[in-house]
Amino acid sequence: MQILSSPTFGLLVPLLMATALIFVRMRRQKKPVSAKSIILPPFFMATGFAMFFFPEAALPPMYDVAAFVTGLFFSIPLIMTSRFEVIGQDVYLKRSRAFFFILVGLLIIRVIIKLVINDSFTSIQTGGLFFLLAFGMLVPWRIAMLYMYRQLTKKTFGTQ
Repeated sequence: MQILSSPTFGLLVPLLMATALIFVRMRRQKKPVSAKSIILPPFFMATGFAMFFFPEAALPPMYDVAAFVTGLFFSIPLIMTSRFEVIGQDVYLKRSRAFFFILVGLLIIRVIIKLVINDSFTSIQTGGLFFLLAFGMLVPWRIAMLYMYRQLTKKTFGTQ
């Protein structure tokens, strides 16, 4: 009998990675923010689109669009709870109790979605769909953060 089956392993590893990411995000709030630190993550993540060069990752475009739009929907609570504050000469992401619970809630929803669709797609197709969902969530959130950051720095420091 195998202790960690492929479906269990396929759920456990992303769950552990997501949990680690939540704690990294929470610790990141203790460091000053810059326009560069807001803009770069979507560019770094965009390299994941390379997986779609492989035919095994291909799905009908409607599935890809649905995953991306779901990500857009999931970005709304992140945008609503992301606020900045000026401390001294630095800008910080303001701590919000809701932020942790939103991240955990989104993780739970993603795990449920994975459990529901797990048998419908191959591993690489599922990875592609969740990549599109995450990218759809990250990009609008970061654009909104950049806008809020620029508005605050313009008002506070008189700079762009």
